[in-house]
This record gives sequence, structure tokens and C-alpha cells, in this order.
Amino acid sequence: MAAPRTSTRKFLGRLSLPERNFVAEALRTETVGGVLLLLAAITALIWANVPALHNSYESVSHFHFGPAALGLDLSVQHWAADGLLAVFFFVAGIELKRELVAGDLKDPRAAALPVAAALCGMAVPALVYTLTNLAGGGSLDGWAVPTATDIAFALAVLAVIGTSLPSALRAFLLTLAVVDDLFAILIIAVFFTADLNFAALAGAVTGLAVFWLLLRTGVRGWYVYVPLALVIWGLMYNSGIHATIAGVAMGLMLRCHRHQGEAHAPGERVEHLVRPLSAGLAVPLFALFSAGVVISGGALGDVFTRPETLGVVLGLVVGKAIGIFGGTWLTARFTRASLSDDLAWPDVFAVASLAGIGFTVSLLIGELAFDGDPVLTDEVKAAVLTGSLLAALIATTLLKLRNAKYRALWEDEERDEDSDGIPDIYEQDNPAYHLRMAEIYERKAAEHRRLAEVTGGAGAENDGPA
Repeated sequence: MAAPRTSTRKFLGRLSLPERNFVAEALRTETVGGVLLLLAAITALIWANVPALHNSYESVSHFHFGPAALGLDLSVQHWAADGLLAVFFFVAGIELKRELVAGDLKDPRAAALPVAAALCGMAVPALVYTLTNLAGGGSLDGWAVPTATDIAFALAVLAVIGTSLPSALRAFLLTLAVVDDLFAILIIAVFFTADLNFAALAGAVTGLAVFWLLLRTGVRGWYVYVPLALVIWGLMYNSGIHATIAGVAMGLMLRCHRHQGEAHAPGERVEHLVRPLSAGLAVPLFALFSAGVVISGGALGDVFTRPETLGVVLGLVVGKAIGIFGGTWLTARFTRASLSDDLAWPDVFAVASLAGIGFTVSLLIGELAFDGDPVLTDEVKAAVLTGSLLAALIATTLLKLRNAKYRALWEDEERDEDSDGIPDIYEQDNPAYHLRMAEIYERKAAEHRRLAEVTGGAGAENDGPA
């Protein structure tokens, strides 16, 4: 009896239709949010660097408000980092839950590649930063700064350069970012937690338990969950654990699989409502009050001479690209996964380079890592901006070289000759599709014959059926 054949799994192959639709919707929102993020960052840099406006930027950023009795008398900048980013991490929690129950991370074999790529894409930048600072005698406190990828900013770059990436490459970038967010959350929780207030932590855990019970018993209504979420956030902030962890925890509790008769799972509905708030308001406002660093010729020169800042730049530009590409190649080399026939390894390297854009979470970790040293904090922010810009330029160059190939793949994916809303590539094995295409062909042929009769045959050769 012949031995069974070993099956191979195509990496970056065509997505299923439901997954393609979800990715398209998610990335559409993230792309718009990314453009707003880019505009917010530019506004912050102008606001902070124009002499006539600089003082007003400082005044607004450091203006305090909030109930002091509850330990929440915070600056505007602090509210943006700890408050608004909780919304961002709430959406990240829902995305992670969805990937675990219905997406690429559900199947351990399919999940192995993006997880390995994301892990290597975080470990190698941290190693690059550490080696740079060991050699230069700098501080090792910022090792986590270059480990994060900013999916919104990366997609904003794609929107600006107009590259029509096929859905598989975009989905790979999105899955990388989801896994990246998970480990960034763990890094923040484990390495950047101050002295714990166990009473506040117990209150936050109790609030999360109530949140979970309400979800499981089917209680509905934003007027129940929003006040409860605010209480949980406030308790988490006062516990000493970074307040954004509350957002992640609540996002992970939402159900992201559909019950019979449901058009959408609760997690999908909530994500659809909250994602525009996160991408269009929370993250751009965080960027507005975090990216406003004073940049001069001397400051830019210091980025490449001070070990802490040089480590961040090299980690984002070199570490991310090598880590993600290397992790992907090694996983494909030693498993049954193989690259899609339509793509080449330089495509993977281009996306890996794009992942070196580490704006939002990198800025947040930079603030946490060098808290108490405002000068170094600003220099590290400048390094994050510089590294992200260099990674964007490199990725843009690499993607432009293959843009014609990407556009052809994208057009094949989007073609819908029978105008039924489903791309033809997903219907090619369906007999009904072939019947519709035959009807379309016959209709075009009839139009061609009528045209030939009217013109007496003139132009018939050029106007034949497609």
C-alpha cells in the first residue's frame, strides 16, 4: 500500500471569502485612521517646533484636570496615553479574541507562522537595542521601545504610496500586528508596572468579573457597560498596572463566535462601533500630544550618536525587518508551509520592513521606560519618529518595485464580471457562476451582431465579445 502523501500548506495564499471581507473592512478603517494619525503627528511636530506656538503646546499638553480625590488629576498628555489608548487596546483585545476563535490563530498550524514571525520581530529589535547599548555604554531600560508595530501608520503609508497589496499580504500584516499587540501588552503589564495597590487591583478584578457575568447572562445596553468600564479603568489605573490593560481584558471577554441565527457576534458588533472611535479619535489624539518633540539639527544628529536613540532606530529599521523575515523563512523552512506561487520572498521582506513603523505603542513604551527623564524621553521619541520614517521609506521603495505584480493580483481578486458582489475568483468552481458567465458572453455576442448589422460589418473585428 502506498504511503500517504505529505500535504503542504500554502503560506500567503488566497484567503477565504469571509476572512477576505473581514480583513478588507478592518483595514479600510485602519487606513483612514492611519491617515488621521499621520496628520496628527505632523500637526504635533509643527505645533511643538514653531517658536510662536511652542509654549501653547506645552501649556495644553501639561494642563491638568480630573477628580483628584480619585487619583485621576492627570495632564492632557497623560489622559491621552492612559485613557484614550485604553480604547485602542480594547479594540486590540477584540481583534485578538476574534483571531483566536475564528481567524488565523484558531488553527495552531496556521498560527505558527505569524506567531513565530511576530515573536522574532520583537526579539530581534530588543536584541539589536541591547547590543547597541552594551557596546556604547547606554541604558538598557528602552529595550522594549523598538519591539512594537503600528498597523494604522503602516497602512497609512500604503494608502499614501497607493500600493495595491493583495489581501493575503495585508492579512499577514494585520495578523502580525495583532500578535505584536498581545506581546506589547504583556511587556507593559510585566515590565512597566509600578508598586501595586492590591485594594484597587482587587476592585478592578471584581469589576471585570461583573463585566464578564453581565456578558454571559445576555445583559445589553451601553448605559450598563460604559459606566462599568470607566470604573474598571479607574481602579486599574490606581492599582499600579497600566490602565490600558483594562481595555484589553474587557475586549478579550466579548464573544466573537456566532450563535445559530446571528448575523454578527457581539464582539463583531462592538468592534464595528468602537473601531472608528479608536482609529479616528483616540489614537490621533494620543499622537497629537505625544509626538510633539522639539527637533533641531543637533537633536537629529544626537539620534545617531547616543546609544539609546541609535538602538531604537536600528531596532525598528534593521531588527524588525530581519526578525520578521527570518522568523517567517525559518518557520516555512522547517514546517510544511510553502510560499504562495504568486508571491516571492522579497515581498515578505518588504512587509517586514513596513512593520518597522513602530509609532503609537513605541511612543507609549518610550514614555514608560524613561519616566522621570524628560530630556531622554523626548530624544527617544525623536528616535521612534526617525526609525519609523526610515522604515517607511525603505518599505515604500521595495513595494514600488513590485507594484505592477501586486496590482495584477489585486485586480484578479476584485474582478466581478457578473456583478453579484462576490469576486469571480471565489466562484470559479460553482456551476451557477459558469452559467451566468455564459449568459453574459451570449448577451455581448448578441450586441456585437446587432452592431455589425447596423454598421454593415464595419468595426466588427474591433468590437467582438470579450
